[in-house]
Amino acid sequence: MALSSRLRIAIGGIFQETSQFLTTRTELDLWNNTYIHHGEDLLQLAGTDCENAGMLAVCEAEGARTVPLVAARCVSGGPGTDDCYRALKQSLLSPLRKAGRVDGVLLALHGSMTTVSEDDPEGDLLQAVRKIVGRRVPVVATLDMHAHVTRRMVRQASGLVAFTRYPHDDAFTTGERAAQLLFRLLRGRGKPVAAMAKVPVLTSGIHGMTFGDAPMAHLTRRAREMEQDPAILSVSVFGVHPYNDLPGLGSGGLVVSDHDHRLARRLALTLAEEYWDNRFRFECAMMTVAEAVDRGRRLPGGPVLLVDTADCTGGGAAGDSVSLLKELIRIGVEEPTLLTVVDPEAAGACFQAGTGRGVRVPLGHKLDPRWGQPLPVEGRVARLLDGAFVYSGGIYGGTPASMGPSAVLRIGAFQVLVTSRPTYEWKTEQFEAAGLDPLQAKFIGVKNPMNYNYAYAGISKGALVVDTPGPTPASVRYLPYRRMKRPFFPLDPDIPGLQPTVFLSEPPPSVDWD
Repeated sequence: MALSSRLRIAIGGIFQETSQFLTTRTELDLWNNTYIHHGEDLLQLAGTDCENAGMLAVCEAEGARTVPLVAARCVSGGPGTDDCYRALKQSLLSPLRKAGRVDGVLLALHGSMTTVSEDDPEGDLLQAVRKIVGRRVPVVATLDMHAHVTRRMVRQASGLVAFTRYPHDDAFTTGERAAQLLFRLLRGRGKPVAAMAKVPVLTSGIHGMTFGDAPMAHLTRRAREMEQDPAILSVSVFGVHPYNDLPGLGSGGLVVSDHDHRLARRLALTLAEEYWDNRFRFECAMMTVAEAVDRGRRLPGGPVLLVDTADCTGGGAAGDSVSLLKELIRIGVEEPTLLTVVDPEAAGACFQAGTGRGVRVPLGHKLDPRWGQPLPVEGRVARLLDGAFVYSGGIYGGTPASMGPSAVLRIGAFQVLVTSRPTYEWKTEQFEAAGLDPLQAKFIGVKNPMNYNYAYAGISKGALVVDTPGPTPASVRYLPYRRMKRPFFPLDPDIPGLQPTVFLSEPPPSVDWD
């Protein structure tokens, strides 16, 4: 019998990206709106596009026995409540305690989740897992490439493996790589030591794509080159999620080597320094809505994308902004336009009125009112739907989700998809579920900084980043940071004598993992 056929591998994950600039809080029901799979139910993720699916595939190929814990995933939002986090943590740890001996642990984490009382939930989870399984059992976790990698995360994990592509279409293969690293360690073919180096660069994802001539594309290619060294187990590049207000935020690289701290440290420093050298290329220019409309009108045909990233539900925003709609109405836009807003009250009013009926509602800015006032509108209910759909790719690919009771509200030239719950924008699944055709629109408001490159590839005539208020803007210059201390880019373009922050995985001999 092969060694791997006797191995018991625990698999689980708790994945959410949050934003501390929201007034909203994430409760457990929002997680249920995506998925929480306990125990054997986790196995239904096999064949989907997520990291856990990649982990399961490798374990099956290796003939190992899986010990499913919990797989939980949630659209981005405000910090989790303490009760919510406590329940999720218990769902992960309780079956691990009851499992008895396990030979390895694989976890799908984000790295930029926060809760009301815990700034570093991923580090807390890794530490709790380590306390259960001990120091000798390898624990490998996947991370989003926008993770805030902390000292505790690096110290408690045997290996951290991040996405390599943005837009994120490699969640499955990232899970595979993490599992392959775990089995390599179990076979005694590596003694992992890690070094994380970061510089204080906080920028949005607008220029964070990993294709073409983008700065992140160069860095990720550099990471793949580093991995060709047989002494290197894994290299990850991180452009930190900038919408949390935490000490020590930064972007850079994490290198896992085979028992060579000096090599890991040198290569991690190289990535961090190159990140700093490219910092200006990551910063994004914006235009007013009026400027964007004027430029869009000069482009032949449509659709033209108005990139309203300040209200990105994939980055933590509530999705309830109507700032773009308000400006488009003020400008007098008469071209066919598709927009979205999360407003359960307005959706309910549409259901009460019925299809084809007129309705007057205050629209938007109810969930996170810090960023604007509801906009009084009068429109006609064009369509009502239950909001169910299935993601067609990315980190959620193949899994069902729901916008909740939703309505298409026609306001002049605008068709506004009014939903009850926020969902992640990947392609055009939400519009399709509502019977809306992007090809028939001149303008489309997209509330994400990157995924529109996939959703409208070969379709859009242009993508224009607009300057609108919200907690996930294209530039962080005006966000009210308090705990993240200056100097940091872009508020400080130059920092004389800057030295990257570096921390290593292996604690001194006198220090326990706990």
